[in-house]
Amino acid sequence: MVVGGGLAGTTAALALADLGARVTLVEARPRLGGLAFSFRRDSPAGQLTVDNGQHVYLRCCTAYRGFLRRVGATTLAPLQRRLDVPVLDAGRGRVGRIRRNGLPAPLHLAASLARYPHLSPGERAAAARATLALRHLDPADPALDGQDFAGWLRARGQSERAIAALWDLIGVATLNARAGGVSLALAAMVFRTGLLTAPGAADLGIPRVPLGELHHTHARAALDRSGVTTLLATKARALRRAEGGGWLVDVAARGERRALAADSVVFAVPHDAAHGLLPAGALDEQDRLLGIGTAPILNVHVVYDRRVMRAPFLAALGSPVQWIFDRTGPAGLVGAPGSPPGQYLALSQSAADDEIDRPAGALRERYLPELARLLPGAAGARVRDFFVTRERTATFAPVPGVGRLRPGTRTRLPGVYLAGAWTATGWPATMEGAVRSGLAAARAVAGVAAGSHRGAGAHATARSHGTDGGESV
Repeated sequence: MVVGGGLAGTTAALALADLGARVTLVEARPRLGGLAFSFRRDSPAGQLTVDNGQHVYLRCCTAYRGFLRRVGATTLAPLQRRLDVPVLDAGRGRVGRIRRNGLPAPLHLAASLARYPHLSPGERAAAARATLALRHLDPADPALDGQDFAGWLRARGQSERAIAALWDLIGVATLNARAGGVSLALAAMVFRTGLLTAPGAADLGIPRVPLGELHHTHARAALDRSGVTTLLATKARALRRAEGGGWLVDVAARGERRALAADSVVFAVPHDAAHGLLPAGALDEQDRLLGIGTAPILNVHVVYDRRVMRAPFLAALGSPVQWIFDRTGPAGLVGAPGSPPGQYLALSQSAADDEIDRPAGALRERYLPELARLLPGAAGARVRDFFVTRERTATFAPVPGVGRLRPGTRTRLPGVYLAGAWTATGWPATMEGAVRSGLAAARAVAGVAAGSHRGAGAHATARSHGTDGGESV
Protein backbone atom coordinates (compact mmCIF):
# COMPACT_ATOMS: atom_id res chain seq x y z
CA MET A 1 0.00 0.00 0.00
CA VAL A 2 1.13 3.52 -0.81
CA VAL A 3 -0.42 6.30 1.28
CA GLY A 4 -0.36 9.61 -0.59
CA GLY A 5 -1.01 10.36 -4.25
CA GLY A 6 1.43 13.19 -4.86
CA LEU A 7 4.42 12.75 -7.14
CA ALA A 8 6.28 10.65 -4.55
CA GLY A 9 3.41 8.27 -3.94
CA THR A 10 2.36 7.95 -7.58
CA THR A 11 5.97 7.23 -8.57
CA ALA A 12 6.35 4.58 -5.86
CA ALA A 13 3.07 2.92 -6.85
CA LEU A 14 3.98 2.80 -10.56
CA ALA A 15 7.48 1.52 -9.87
CA LEU A 16 6.25 -1.25 -7.57
CA ALA A 17 3.53 -2.25 -10.04
CA ASP A 18 6.19 -2.44 -12.75
CA LEU A 19 8.06 -4.88 -10.51
CA GLY A 20 5.03 -7.15 -10.26
CA ALA A 21 3.62 -6.09 -6.90
CA ARG A 22 -0.11 -5.73 -6.24
CA VAL A 23 -0.43 -2.11 -5.19
CA THR A 24 -3.17 -0.05 -3.57
CA LEU A 25 -2.74 3.74 -3.61
CA VAL A 26 -4.70 5.76 -1.03
CA GLU A 27 -5.11 9.53 -1.41
CA ALA A 28 -7.09 11.79 0.94
CA ARG A 29 -7.94 14.32 -1.78
CA PRO A 30 -10.33 13.63 -4.66
CA ARG A 31 -7.40 13.98 -7.07
CA LEU A 32 -3.76 13.03 -7.55
CA GLY A 33 -0.85 15.45 -7.80
CA GLY A 34 -0.23 16.59 -4.24
CA LEU A 35 0.83 20.25 -4.22
CA ALA A 36 1.28 20.40 -8.01
CA PHE A 37 -2.33 20.41 -9.19
CA SER A 38 -4.96 22.34 -11.14
CA PHE A 39 -8.53 23.46 -10.50
CA ARG A 40 -11.36 25.04 -12.47
CA ARG A 41 -12.35 28.67 -11.87
CA ASP A 42 -15.45 30.48 -13.06
CA SER A 43 -13.82 33.79 -13.93
CA PRO A 44 -15.18 37.03 -15.38
CA ALA A 45 -12.83 36.17 -18.24
CA GLY A 46 -14.53 32.78 -18.72
CA GLN A 47 -13.89 29.37 -17.22
CA LEU A 48 -10.20 28.88 -16.55
CA THR A 49 -8.07 25.88 -15.64
CA VAL A 50 -5.72 27.24 -12.99
CA ASP A 51 -2.51 25.72 -11.66
CA ASN A 52 -2.22 26.27 -7.92
CA GLY A 53 1.32 27.48 -8.60
CA GLN A 54 3.82 27.69 -11.42
CA HIS A 55 6.05 24.61 -11.56
CA VAL A 56 9.03 24.18 -13.87
CA TYR A 57 11.81 21.62 -14.04
CA LEU A 58 15.33 21.41 -15.48
CA ARG A 59 16.96 19.05 -17.93
CA CYS A 60 19.04 17.71 -15.02
CA CYS A 61 15.81 16.57 -13.33
CA THR A 62 16.24 13.09 -14.74
CA ALA A 63 13.84 11.36 -12.35
CA TYR A 64 10.97 13.77 -13.06
CA ARG A 65 11.62 13.44 -16.78
CA GLY A 66 11.40 9.69 -16.30
CA PHE A 67 8.05 10.17 -14.55
CA LEU A 68 6.72 12.22 -17.48
CA ARG A 69 7.85 9.51 -19.87
CA ARG A 70 6.29 6.79 -17.72
CA VAL A 71 2.87 8.46 -17.75
CA GLY A 72 3.09 9.36 -21.45
CA ALA A 73 3.34 13.14 -20.99
CA THR A 74 6.84 14.06 -22.17
CA THR A 75 5.65 16.19 -25.08
CA LEU A 76 3.27 18.12 -22.83
CA ALA A 77 6.11 19.70 -20.82
CA PRO A 78 8.83 20.46 -23.38
CA LEU A 79 12.34 21.61 -22.53
CA GLN A 80 14.00 24.69 -23.94
CA ARG A 81 16.43 23.90 -26.72
CA ARG A 82 18.95 25.99 -24.75
CA LEU A 83 18.66 27.84 -21.46
CA ASP A 84 17.50 31.42 -22.01
CA VAL A 85 16.04 33.48 -19.14
CA PRO A 86 15.19 37.18 -19.64
CA VAL A 87 15.86 39.21 -16.48
CA LEU A 88 14.30 42.69 -16.28
CA ASP A 89 15.67 45.34 -13.92
CA ALA A 90 12.59 47.31 -12.87
CA GLY A 91 14.59 50.37 -11.83
CA ARG A 92 16.55 50.81 -15.04
CA GLY A 93 14.12 49.16 -17.44
CA ARG A 94 16.96 47.07 -18.84
CA VAL A 95 16.72 43.42 -19.82
CA GLY A 96 19.63 41.04 -19.39
CA ARG A 97 19.70 37.35 -20.17
CA ILE A 98 21.05 34.25 -18.52
CA ARG A 99 21.65 31.86 -21.37
CA ARG A 100 24.07 29.21 -22.46
CA ASN A 101 25.94 28.27 -25.60
CA GLY A 102 27.17 24.89 -26.76
CA LEU A 103 30.55 24.92 -24.99
CA PRO A 104 31.33 22.42 -22.22
CA ALA A 105 30.43 23.33 -18.64
CA PRO A 106 31.28 25.75 -17.07
CA LEU A 107 32.29 27.65 -20.21
CA HIS A 108 28.72 27.37 -21.53
CA LEU A 109 27.67 30.29 -19.29
CA ALA A 110 30.83 32.39 -19.50
CA ALA A 111 29.72 34.61 -22.39
CA SER A 112 26.33 35.26 -20.79
CA LEU A 113 27.88 36.16 -17.44
CA ALA A 114 30.42 38.45 -19.09
CA ARG A 115 27.57 40.48 -20.64
CA TYR A 116 25.12 40.30 -17.73
CA PRO A 117 24.14 43.97 -17.32
CA HIS A 118 22.81 43.74 -13.78
CA LEU A 119 26.31 43.30 -12.31
CA SER A 120 29.41 45.47 -12.58
CA PRO A 121 32.49 44.05 -14.33
CA GLY A 122 34.08 43.38 -10.94
CA GLU A 123 30.97 41.60 -9.68
CA ARG A 124 30.85 39.45 -12.80
CA ALA A 125 34.47 38.39 -12.30
CA ALA A 126 33.82 37.61 -8.64
CA ALA A 127 30.70 35.62 -9.57
CA ALA A 128 32.74 33.54 -12.01
CA ARG A 129 35.27 32.76 -9.29
CA ALA A 130 32.54 31.78 -6.85
CA THR A 131 30.94 29.53 -9.47
CA LEU A 132 34.23 27.72 -9.98
CA ALA A 133 34.69 27.43 -6.21
CA LEU A 134 31.39 25.55 -6.01
CA ARG A 135 33.01 22.71 -7.93
CA HIS A 136 35.13 21.89 -4.88
CA LEU A 137 32.16 21.51 -2.54
CA ASP A 138 30.67 18.11 -1.78
CA PRO A 139 26.94 18.49 -1.08
CA ALA A 140 27.05 15.23 0.89
CA ASP A 141 29.58 16.69 3.37
CA PRO A 142 27.67 17.01 6.69
CA ALA A 143 29.74 20.08 7.58
CA LEU A 144 28.13 22.04 4.74
CA ASP A 145 24.64 21.41 6.08
CA GLY A 146 25.27 23.61 9.11
CA GLN A 147 26.56 26.60 7.10
CA ASP A 148 24.46 29.22 5.36
CA PHE A 149 24.89 29.97 1.67
CA ALA A 150 25.00 33.76 2.04
CA GLY A 151 27.96 33.60 4.41
CA TRP A 152 29.85 31.40 1.96
CA LEU A 153 29.08 33.80 -0.89
CA ARG A 154 30.19 36.88 1.04
CA ALA A 155 33.44 35.15 1.99
CA ARG A 156 34.06 34.78 -1.74
CA GLY A 157 33.60 38.42 -2.60
CA GLN A 158 29.94 38.47 -3.52
CA SER A 159 28.28 41.84 -2.96
CA GLU A 160 24.72 42.18 -1.72
CA ARG A 161 23.71 43.29 -5.22
CA ALA A 162 25.33 40.21 -6.76
CA ILE A 163 23.57 37.94 -4.28
CA ALA A 164 20.21 39.53 -5.15
CA ALA A 165 20.71 39.83 -8.92
CA LEU A 166 22.24 36.42 -9.56
CA TRP A 167 22.38 33.91 -6.72
CA ASP A 168 18.98 34.64 -5.18
CA LEU A 169 17.42 35.03 -8.61
CA ILE A 170 18.05 31.31 -9.09
CA GLY A 171 18.13 30.17 -5.48
CA VAL A 172 14.82 31.64 -4.33
CA ALA A 173 12.99 29.90 -7.19
CA THR A 174 14.64 26.51 -6.65
CA LEU A 175 15.10 26.48 -2.87
CA ASN A 176 12.20 28.69 -1.72
CA ALA A 177 14.47 30.76 0.52
CA ARG A 178 17.01 33.52 0.23
CA ALA A 179 20.70 32.74 0.55
CA GLY A 180 20.87 33.70 4.23
CA GLY A 181 18.32 31.01 5.09
CA VAL A 182 19.68 28.21 2.94
CA SER A 183 21.88 25.29 3.90
CA LEU A 184 25.14 25.45 1.98
CA ALA A 185 24.81 21.73 1.24
CA LEU A 186 21.48 22.23 -0.57
CA ALA A 187 22.72 25.34 -2.39
CA ALA A 188 25.84 23.50 -3.53
CA MET A 189 23.71 20.63 -4.78
CA VAL A 190 21.44 22.94 -6.79
CA PHE A 191 24.12 25.14 -8.34
CA ARG A 192 26.61 22.34 -8.99
CA THR A 193 24.00 20.12 -10.63
CA GLY A 194 22.35 22.88 -12.64
CA LEU A 195 25.39 24.91 -13.67
CA LEU A 196 28.49 22.74 -13.50
CA THR A 197 27.62 19.23 -14.70
CA ALA A 198 26.45 19.27 -18.32
CA PRO A 199 25.93 22.26 -20.65
CA GLY A 200 22.21 21.64 -20.93
CA ALA A 201 21.57 20.75 -17.29
CA ALA A 202 19.72 24.00 -16.51
CA ASP A 203 17.55 24.15 -19.63
CA LEU A 204 14.01 24.88 -18.43
CA GLY A 205 10.99 22.66 -18.94
CA ILE A 206 7.60 24.38 -18.69
CA PRO A 207 4.27 22.52 -18.96
CA ARG A 208 2.13 23.66 -21.88
CA VAL A 209 -0.93 22.03 -20.32
CA PRO A 210 -2.38 22.35 -16.80
CA LEU A 211 -0.51 20.47 -14.10
CA GLY A 212 -3.61 18.38 -13.43
CA GLU A 213 -3.38 16.90 -16.89
CA LEU A 214 0.14 15.68 -16.13
CA HIS A 215 -0.07 14.69 -12.48
CA HIS A 216 -3.68 13.53 -12.27
CA THR A 217 -5.15 12.64 -15.67
CA HIS A 218 -2.09 11.03 -17.24
CA ALA A 219 -0.85 9.64 -13.93
CA ARG A 220 -4.22 8.05 -13.13
CA ALA A 221 -4.38 6.47 -16.57
CA ALA A 222 -0.88 5.02 -16.08
CA LEU A 223 -1.86 3.65 -12.66
CA ASP A 224 -4.98 2.06 -14.11
CA ARG A 225 -3.01 0.47 -16.95
CA SER A 226 -0.55 -0.93 -14.41
CA GLY A 227 -3.28 -2.54 -12.34
CA VAL A 228 -2.88 -0.24 -9.33
CA THR A 229 -6.02 0.09 -7.20
CA THR A 230 -6.42 3.83 -6.63
CA LEU A 231 -8.68 5.01 -3.79
CA LEU A 232 -9.26 8.77 -3.90
CA ALA A 233 -10.99 10.79 -1.16
CA THR A 234 -9.76 8.09 1.24
CA LYS A 235 -7.81 9.23 4.28
CA ALA A 236 -5.38 7.05 6.21
CA ARG A 237 -6.07 7.31 9.93
CA ALA A 238 -3.71 4.87 11.65
CA LEU A 239 -1.22 2.05 11.11
CA ARG A 240 -1.25 -1.12 13.21
CA ARG A 241 0.21 -4.59 13.03
CA ALA A 242 -1.93 -7.36 11.58
CA GLU A 243 -2.25 -10.71 13.28
CA GLY A 244 0.03 -13.16 11.55
CA GLY A 245 2.27 -10.46 10.08
CA GLY A 246 2.02 -7.48 7.84
CA TRP A 247 0.12 -4.29 8.51
CA LEU A 248 -3.38 -2.87 8.69
CA VAL A 249 -4.03 0.71 7.61
CA ASP A 250 -7.24 2.18 9.00
CA VAL A 251 -8.81 4.44 6.36
CA ALA A 252 -11.94 6.57 6.17
CA ALA A 253 -13.93 7.41 3.02
CA ARG A 254 -17.34 9.06 2.76
CA GLY A 255 -18.01 8.56 6.44
CA GLU A 256 -17.14 4.86 6.43
CA ARG A 257 -14.10 3.35 8.11
CA ARG A 258 -12.35 0.11 7.28
CA ALA A 259 -8.95 -1.56 7.57
CA LEU A 260 -6.81 -2.40 4.53
CA ALA A 261 -4.14 -5.09 4.80
CA ALA A 262 -0.68 -4.88 3.21
CA ASP A 263 2.67 -6.62 3.51
CA SER A 264 4.45 -3.29 3.02
CA VAL A 265 3.34 0.32 3.48
CA VAL A 266 4.92 3.43 1.97
CA PHE A 267 3.92 6.70 3.61
CA ALA A 268 4.27 9.38 0.92
CA VAL A 269 2.67 12.17 2.93
CA PRO A 270 3.94 15.45 4.45
CA HIS A 271 6.40 15.04 7.30
CA ASP A 272 3.99 16.15 10.00
CA ALA A 273 1.36 13.71 8.70
CA ALA A 274 3.95 10.92 8.68
CA HIS A 275 4.79 11.72 12.29
CA GLY A 276 1.13 11.33 13.20
CA LEU A 277 0.74 8.02 11.38
CA LEU A 278 3.96 6.26 12.39
CA PRO A 279 3.81 4.17 15.57
CA ALA A 280 6.21 5.16 18.33
CA GLY A 281 9.71 3.87 17.75
CA ALA A 282 9.47 3.81 13.96
CA LEU A 283 12.41 6.21 13.70
CA ASP A 284 15.37 7.13 15.86
CA GLU A 285 14.55 10.50 17.43
CA GLN A 286 11.16 10.38 15.76
CA ASP A 287 10.17 13.85 16.99
CA ARG A 288 12.88 15.35 14.80
CA LEU A 289 10.33 15.24 12.01
CA LEU A 290 8.50 18.03 13.81
CA GLY A 291 11.67 20.12 13.66
CA ILE A 292 11.48 20.32 9.87
CA GLY A 293 10.04 23.74 9.09
CA THR A 294 7.99 24.78 6.09
CA ALA A 295 8.16 27.69 3.66
CA PRO A 296 5.27 29.30 1.75
CA ILE A 297 4.76 30.22 -1.90
CA LEU A 298 2.30 32.89 -3.02
CA ASN A 299 0.89 32.92 -6.54
CA VAL A 300 -0.76 36.01 -8.01
CA HIS A 301 -3.01 35.52 -11.04
CA VAL A 302 -3.96 38.41 -13.35
CA VAL A 303 -6.06 38.27 -16.51
CA TYR A 304 -5.80 41.28 -18.83
CA ASP A 305 -8.03 42.20 -21.74
CA ARG A 306 -5.05 42.31 -24.11
CA ARG A 307 -1.54 40.94 -24.50
CA VAL A 308 0.88 42.86 -22.28
CA MET A 309 3.94 40.55 -22.26
CA ARG A 310 5.57 39.01 -25.35
CA ALA A 311 7.99 36.61 -23.66
CA PRO A 312 6.67 33.28 -22.33
CA PHE A 313 8.23 34.16 -18.96
CA LEU A 314 10.64 36.58 -17.35
CA ALA A 315 12.34 37.24 -14.03
CA ALA A 316 12.37 40.64 -12.34
CA LEU A 317 14.89 42.52 -10.20
CA GLY A 318 14.31 45.62 -8.09
CA SER A 319 10.65 44.73 -7.68
CA PRO A 320 8.50 42.64 -5.36
CA VAL A 321 7.63 40.63 -8.50
CA GLN A 322 9.93 37.63 -8.87
CA TRP A 323 8.86 35.56 -11.91
CA ILE A 324 6.05 36.11 -14.42
CA PHE A 325 4.67 33.35 -16.65
CA ASP A 326 2.23 33.56 -19.54
CA ARG A 327 -0.39 30.87 -18.86
CA THR A 328 -2.98 32.03 -21.42
CA GLY A 329 -2.98 28.85 -23.48
CA PRO A 330 -2.81 26.23 -20.71
CA ALA A 331 -5.58 27.99 -18.78
CA GLY A 332 -7.91 27.82 -21.78
CA LEU A 333 -8.47 31.58 -21.91
CA VAL A 334 -10.55 32.53 -24.93
CA GLY A 335 -12.00 35.86 -25.94
CA ALA A 336 -15.48 36.85 -26.98
CA PRO A 337 -16.34 36.20 -30.65
CA GLY A 338 -14.34 38.55 -32.80
CA SER A 339 -12.11 39.79 -29.97
CA PRO A 340 -8.65 38.68 -28.78
CA PRO A 341 -8.52 36.45 -25.71
CA GLY A 342 -6.39 38.80 -23.66
CA GLN A 343 -3.59 37.39 -21.54
CA TYR A 344 -3.37 35.45 -18.30
CA LEU A 345 -0.19 36.05 -16.28
CA ALA A 346 0.84 34.05 -13.20
CA LEU A 347 3.32 35.53 -10.74
CA SER A 348 5.28 32.99 -8.70
CA GLN A 349 6.43 34.48 -5.40
CA SER A 350 8.68 32.15 -3.41
CA ALA A 351 9.93 32.72 0.15
CA ALA A 352 6.71 34.68 0.68
CA ASP A 353 6.61 34.66 4.50
CA ASP A 354 5.83 38.39 4.66
CA GLU A 355 2.96 38.24 2.18
CA ILE A 356 1.33 34.83 2.41
CA ASP A 357 -1.45 36.06 4.71
CA ARG A 358 -2.03 39.48 3.15
CA PRO A 359 -5.61 40.02 1.93
CA ALA A 360 -6.18 39.74 -1.81
CA GLY A 361 -7.12 43.43 -1.95
CA ALA A 362 -3.80 44.48 -0.45
CA LEU A 363 -1.94 42.21 -2.87
CA ARG A 364 -3.86 43.73 -5.78
CA GLU A 365 -2.78 47.23 -4.70
CA ARG A 366 0.81 46.01 -4.43
CA TYR A 367 1.22 43.99 -7.60
CA LEU A 368 -0.88 45.65 -10.30
CA PRO A 369 1.19 48.88 -10.21
CA GLU A 370 4.36 46.78 -10.27
CA LEU A 371 3.18 44.93 -13.35
CA ALA A 372 2.40 48.25 -15.02
CA ARG A 373 5.94 49.40 -14.18
CA LEU A 374 7.53 46.24 -15.50
CA LEU A 375 5.26 45.79 -18.53
CA PRO A 376 4.29 49.12 -20.13
CA GLY A 377 1.42 47.49 -21.98
CA ALA A 378 -0.22 46.61 -18.68
CA ALA A 379 -0.63 50.27 -17.74
CA GLY A 380 -3.42 50.79 -20.27
CA ALA A 381 -4.95 47.32 -20.08
CA ARG A 382 -8.13 46.44 -18.25
CA VAL A 383 -7.88 43.79 -15.54
CA ARG A 384 -10.56 41.19 -16.18
CA ASP A 385 -9.72 39.04 -13.17
CA PHE A 386 -7.35 39.09 -10.21
CA PHE A 387 -7.00 36.34 -7.63
CA VAL A 388 -4.36 34.64 -5.51
CA THR A 389 -3.53 31.08 -4.52
CA ARG A 390 -1.53 30.33 -1.40
CA GLU A 391 0.50 27.31 -0.38
CA ARG A 392 1.47 28.04 3.21
CA THR A 393 3.46 24.83 3.54
CA ALA A 394 4.64 24.57 -0.05
CA THR A 395 8.08 23.14 0.74
CA PHE A 396 10.22 22.19 3.67
CA ALA A 397 12.40 25.08 4.80
CA PRO A 398 15.95 24.54 3.47
CA VAL A 399 17.59 26.15 6.51
CA PRO A 400 21.08 25.26 7.74
CA GLY A 401 20.87 22.05 9.73
CA VAL A 402 17.80 20.65 8.00
CA GLY A 403 19.81 17.79 6.52
CA ARG A 404 20.24 16.06 9.88
CA LEU A 405 16.46 16.15 10.38
CA ARG A 406 15.52 14.49 7.08
CA PRO A 407 15.02 10.73 7.49
CA GLY A 408 15.91 8.05 5.00
CA THR A 409 13.47 5.76 3.25
CA ARG A 410 13.59 2.87 5.72
CA THR A 411 12.07 2.94 9.18
CA ARG A 412 12.79 0.64 12.12
CA LEU A 413 9.51 -1.17 11.42
CA PRO A 414 9.84 -4.03 8.89
CA GLY A 415 7.74 -3.29 5.85
CA VAL A 416 7.18 0.42 6.60
CA TYR A 417 8.86 3.04 4.40
CA LEU A 418 8.85 6.79 3.83
CA ALA A 419 8.72 8.88 0.66
CA GLY A 420 8.36 12.59 -0.01
CA ALA A 421 10.55 15.49 -1.06
CA TRP A 422 11.30 16.08 2.65
CA THR A 423 13.11 12.75 3.03
CA ALA A 424 16.88 12.48 2.59
CA THR A 425 17.08 12.68 -1.19
CA GLY A 426 19.93 15.21 -1.25
CA TRP A 427 17.64 17.51 -3.26
CA PRO A 428 15.59 20.47 -2.07
CA ALA A 429 11.79 20.31 -2.08
CA THR A 430 11.21 19.99 -5.81
CA MET A 431 9.25 17.74 -8.13
CA GLU A 432 12.56 16.00 -8.84
CA GLY A 433 13.14 15.33 -5.16
CA ALA A 434 9.63 13.94 -4.76
CA VAL A 435 10.00 11.52 -7.66
CA ARG A 436 13.44 10.41 -6.48
CA SER A 437 12.01 9.63 -3.05
CA GLY A 438 9.28 7.50 -4.60
CA LEU A 439 11.86 5.54 -6.59
CA ALA A 440 13.98 5.06 -3.48
CA ALA A 441 10.98 3.69 -1.56
CA ALA A 442 10.16 1.27 -4.37
CA ARG A 443 13.75 0.03 -4.45
CA ALA A 444 13.70 -0.50 -0.69
CA VAL A 445 10.43 -2.45 -0.77
CA ALA A 446 11.55 -4.53 -3.72
CA GLY A 447 14.92 -5.28 -2.14
CA VAL A 448 13.31 -6.65 1.02
CA ALA A 449 10.80 -8.65 -1.00
CA ALA A 450 13.54 -10.18 -3.10
CA GLY A 451 15.67 -10.99 -0.07
CA SER A 452 12.86 -12.69 1.82
CA HIS A 453 11.09 -14.23 -1.20
CA ARG A 454 7.85 -12.75 0.12
CA GLY A 455 5.44 -10.17 -1.27
CA ALA A 456 3.72 -10.11 -4.60
CA GLY A 457 6.50 -11.41 -6.79
CA ALA A 458 8.47 -8.18 -6.71
CA HIS A 459 12.15 -8.43 -7.52
CA ALA A 460 14.85 -5.84 -6.95
CA THR A 461 15.92 -4.24 -10.16
CA ALA A 462 17.32 -0.73 -10.41
CA ARG A 463 18.77 0.98 -13.40
CA SER A 464 19.84 4.50 -14.24
CA HIS A 465 19.55 5.93 -17.71
CA GLY A 466 21.88 8.88 -17.18
CA THR A 467 21.32 12.55 -17.79
CA ASP A 468 19.23 12.31 -20.94
CA GLY A 469 17.28 9.17 -20.21
CA GLY A 470 15.87 9.80 -16.76
CA GLU A 471 15.75 7.33 -13.92
CA SER A 472 13.37 4.50 -13.23
CA VAL A 473 13.05 1.33 -11.23
